Amino acid sequence: MYKKMPKESTLHETYISRCLDLARLGLGHTAPNPLVGSVIVREGRIIGEGYHQQYGGPHAEVNAVNEVRDKKLLTDSVLYVNLEPCSHTGKTPPCADMIIQAGIPEVVIGTSDPNPLVSGKGIKKLEQNGVKVTCNVLSRECRELNNRFFTFHTRRRPYIVLKWARTSDGFIDMLRDKDSLSQPVWISNEISRMLVHKWRTEEQAILVGTRTALMDNPRLNAREWPGKSPVRMVIDRELKLPKYLNLFDNSQKTLVFNGQKSFTGGETHYIRLDFAGSVLEQLLSYLYKTGIQSVFVEGGRKLINSFIEEDCWDEARVLVGPKQFGAGIPSPEILTVKPLSYPIREDLLLVYHNQ
Repeated sequence: MYKKMPKESTLHETYISRCLDLARLGLGHTAPNPLVGSVIVREGRIIGEGYHQQYGGPHAEVNAVNEVRDKKLLTDSVLYVNLEPCSHTGKTPPCADMIIQAGIPEVVIGTSDPNPLVSGKGIKKLEQNGVKVTCNVLSRECRELNNRFFTFHTRRRPYIVLKWARTSDGFIDMLRDKDSLSQPVWISNEISRMLVHKWRTEEQAILVGTRTALMDNPRLNAREWPGKSPVRMVIDRELKLPKYLNLFDNSQKTLVFNGQKSFTGGETHYIRLDFAGSVLEQLLSYLYKTGIQSVFVEGGRKLINSFIEEDCWDEARVLVGPKQFGAGIPSPEILTVKPLSYPIREDLLLVYHNQ
């Protein structure tokens, strides 16, 4: 019986989808570079594939080509990649040049690159050298995968992920006094807390406010999940946080945004802001200029509400535990977006996306 072959567009989507699966394997390791996967197909069969594994290492297209043993096969193959091949020299040579030199006659691209150094130039170079180029295959999914990279280059600020935990009766903390300092009250379960450490490895920086730093004395690292810990950041307007706090242990880079002065001491960098103006605007501008593409905000009610009120957030993750405090510090609320919900044992994860 005759079997109808899939349409070309469906085939393209299948292979770009595989590129996305490969690209996700680099999450937490490639920043500030994007997540990229690549597949090489010849006569309906994948003969090579790869992904960008870590910042400074070979790009996805290079790894895919290197997996093809017989390079002669490349001359009648199709290379798929979820993001436009680069056309400039950075940590590695341009991928567009490598594709041309390899003799690959056709390239299918998920979406163009928003980086002004690349945007459209990689596609143009390929076409000018006789390569057939097809663009915008699963483009929405490709942009979503690299939402940090796209936000950074199109909105000129980091991608903002808000995170907090609240009790089932709507509180994020008890009313603690000075005798409760450095004794965090756990609301979520151990699996949820491990997940938070995984999230930390996926972002470039983590931010808390003065009260959270003082009351909980957090380390803000990723000790419960393998991966790179983010740059620690705290807002300490009057530089009153005591130096015995874990934030000042010199174990990792720490930024202290304050209203007094700028200086550096070991791994701790003090950055002065004008607190008479918009602190968030200045903070995010500084992070953009220094190349930090994503921030995980784990502050308390005041800090998180400041991001919500200024509509300066992209994603929020709220862990709801079964505990009840009866009284305490009310949880921040997002009323403009309906969340997705996921059970984590007895906890519930609510995920909001700011459109």
